[in-house]
Amino acid sequence: MITIRAATPDDFDLIWPMLRDVFAGADTYAVDPAITKAGARTYWMTQADATYVAEAPNGIIGTYYIKTNQPGGGAHICNCGYIVVPAARGQGVAEQLCAHSQQEARALGYRAMQFNFVLASNTGAVRLWHRLGFDTVGTIPEAFDHPRLGMVEAYMMYKRL
Repeated sequence: MITIRAATPDDFDLIWPMLRDVFAGADTYAVDPAITKAGARTYWMTQADATYVAEAPNGIIGTYYIKTNQPGGGAHICNCGYIVVPAARGQGVAEQLCAHSQQEARALGYRAMQFNFVLASNTGAVRLWHRLGFDTVGTIPEAFDHPRLGMVEAYMMYKRL
């Protein structure tokens, strides 16, 4: 049983280790693996329209942000990023976060959601996003220099809300 709620500034000290570890792994997010805590706070909390956490009885086990994908004429499409702690992966947390984010996006007035850079090597995420109704609308060849796999493709994925 998890509860998804808006993140508070005080939550960042619990969110930071998740971000630090995922970004340092350099295999799913196109973020500087050496990003500082302050830089991660800006990226995940300040630049977002909203940030949420998934809480289980043992603490925060996941997080996501939602933000406008492009300004002006593209402001009706949002973008989200999701992270789940390793111990909670494969238990449906990412699916619950994504479902929640779609509800929140609609409430914020967004009409579509777009993931700009989903690595083809992140097969679990690609499979989940497809299952949740996202279409792959573009492929960027050799988009990401993966630390173990070398150059991998990235997908742009889209869903009308």
